[in-house]
Amino acid sequence: MSNGALTRFRVMAWVTGVMLLILVFVAMPMKYIGDDDSLVRIVGVAHGWLYIAYVITVLTLAYQAHWRPLRTLLVMLAGTVPFASFVAERKVVALARSERQNAPVDA
Repeated sequence: MSNGALTRFRVMAWVTGVMLLILVFVAMPMKYIGDDDSLVRIVGVAHGWLYIAYVITVLTLAYQAHWRPLRTLLVMLAGTVPFASFVAERKVVALARSERQNAPVDA
């Protein structure tokens, strides 16, 4: 897996996660408690497009890292659960670091 793909994944995991937290903990209460859906319309659409970019980023990384389908699916779904994208990002980075340490050195 390339450093660029891992970096893109990390950025997308954080951006998607932050947007989801804003949607769930700020915009949705404003809609249902404050009767103002303007933020939901903006943040919801933004999160939707960013989630599509996140999924494409995960698929690219999964292809390069030769992940199994279940791992790929779980990391993709992490963008739909509050805080899960942050956990997935940490696990993927740890996995990438362990794979790099165990990789054979070319002579």
